[in-house]
Amino acid sequence: MTDIGYADSHWMRLALEQADLAAQEGEVPVGAVVIKDGQLIACARNAPIATHDPSAHAEILAVRAAAAAIGNYRLDGCELFVTLEPCAMCSGAMLHARLKRVVFAASDPRTGAAGSVINVFANSQLNHQTQVQGGILEAEAALQLQAFFKPRRVNVAPVREDALRTPDACFEGLPDYPWPSRYTDALPVLNGLRLHYLDVPPEPDAPISGKTYLCLHSDTGWSYTYREQIPIWTGAGHRVVVPDLIGFGKSDKPKREAFHTLDFHRRMLLELVEHLDLRRLVLVVPDGGAVPGLTRSIEAQHPKLILQVLPIAAARGEPPHAYDAPFPDRGHRAAIRAFAQLRASIEV
Repeated sequence: MTDIGYADSHWMRLALEQADLAAQEGEVPVGAVVIKDGQLIACARNAPIATHDPSAHAEILAVRAAAAAIGNYRLDGCELFVTLEPCAMCSGAMLHARLKRVVFAASDPRTGAAGSVINVFANSQLNHQTQVQGGILEAEAALQLQAFFKPRRVNVAPVREDALRTPDACFEGLPDYPWPSRYTDALPVLNGLRLHYLDVPPEPDAPISGKTYLCLHSDTGWSYTYREQIPIWTGAGHRVVVPDLIGFGKSDKPKREAFHTLDFHRRMLLELVEHLDLRRLVLVVPDGGAVPGLTRSIEAQHPKLILQVLPIAAARGEPPHAYDAPFPDRGHRAAIRAFAQLRASIEV
């Protein structure tokens, strides 16, 4: 990935964070950020419902904030990143603002005005030309929108008959776990199961390192394990991805212990790395807690990978139920039992 490509992904992830906040507020999850000279100068998210304002799209609000930040209604040299292809209203505002470049993630086949329905930016008769690029982190933005609209439909994201899904109420009240949950069922190996993961970008003011920390929990843990390390790594400019393996955390939990094989979990990790386009990997495993052999396929595919073994201790004042939260009964613990057997068979 080029430096420009990585920077585009970095800024788009900040826009995705804004979109997550919009979804939490009941707005359609669209987020936008404005960059000038490699610096973030404005960010915004959809707010038409809260503001009773049909023009309060993420792009419009971001353009307004950027203009206020630089003290000029013309945004010469600025770039806008938005998670959804802009509509005609927003595209017109961008051209009037004289943005240098607009980058969007997911296309909008119904109202997109950057090529899907019409292309406002392609009109050479206009007195300003803005560069447009689409498809940056398109899959993640599309999944974000799908996740927002799915609960509004009937029988959406059903749990497979041979699996369980821990109720959300089990995770309420856990401290120091503020990051938005991301889910995917798009990996071929999942075959309808839903995988939960955290994908936390570098802090906006941190130097971009280009490294991605892929963190695997122990054979009795889940992504909550890394809540203290995540701010340290993102503050140092790293992207941090922490999946809950199938059977753990907020991911779906097959009922049968025999489901859990090293081959399945290795394939799942490889497909996740490809799905999220993870580069320059630092693979983090807890000292003494990871199943031996689970990381070998990733190490084979990524010869420049750095393997980091991390001793992780329980934090003071930690809720006693924190690590048991995903496993409310025996039925939800099939993976824990299966991984214990896998460890025993490998260590013999």
